[in-house]
Amino acid sequence: MRRRSLAQIACVSILALVVLAGLSADLLAPWPYDRQFREGFNAAPSRHFPLGTDELGRDRWSRLLYATKVSVLLAPAAAFLSLVAATVLGSLAGWRGGKVEQVVLASADMTLSIPWLFLLLTLRALLPLDAPPALSLVVTFALLGLLGWAAPARVIRQATREGLRSPYALCAQARGVGRIRLLRHHVLPNMRPILAAQFWTALPAFILAEANLGMIGLGVPEPLPSWGTLLHDLVRQAISGVLFESWWLLTPAALVVLVVLLIRGAFPLEVAS
Repeated sequence: MRRRSLAQIACVSILALVVLAGLSADLLAPWPYDRQFREGFNAAPSRHFPLGTDELGRDRWSRLLYATKVSVLLAPAAAFLSLVAATVLGSLAGWRGGKVEQVVLASADMTLSIPWLFLLLTLRALLPLDAPPALSLVVTFALLGLLGWAAPARVIRQATREGLRSPYALCAQARGVGRIRLLRHHVLPNMRPILAAQFWTALPAFILAEANLGMIGLGVPEPLPSWGTLLHDLVRQAISGVLFESWWLLTPAALVVLVVLLIRGAFPLEVAS
């Protein structure tokens, strides 16, 4: 147990450093993320450019820091948005039952059956081509959050039903507590470990979802960087055959994998639940 706790502490510490570096991008980045150095395209790492430059002469290290800032801010926001929607709909279905429960479950099944990638493609196509990068960024993560409610809603619905039948809920009802107050002040507070587990389960999924969208060119538009747009650049380098000659180009992919593993190690599901 002690070894496991030490491993979690190490994961939390490293994850905190990554988050702090991303939030401090304005201070740590030596150059603006969109500044182009026309005299040095695709430059190798140097003292001025720790990770070299891209095909437009932009500093890769600065863009990686700003991309980390984008992901560590908006991925948790998307996970929280999906958790709020799942909590409202799931607890409502477990509390009311009947037709309300049937509608919520049918909606969840329909949402889970639709390939999220095609739905995101359709919704992103509705955005104007000249939409600001910041707007596209917020819309992308908002769509991810709204599409991720179905799976946790089913878990929360079942937990709500079990909570309403628990001994402490029966005692509260015997004392005259109404069902709305019972749900708000007794059932939902006792579901905090389950809600936390759903949040930490969704967070890596949203990070990887944005990375997948960026790899196929549907993520955050240029010049604003995100982990997805950096991975899209990585795909282009792999197609051109330069990737295996330049190890530093793999840094964004390594960082995404590291963060996902750190989240899993810092907040394992058996501890969170």
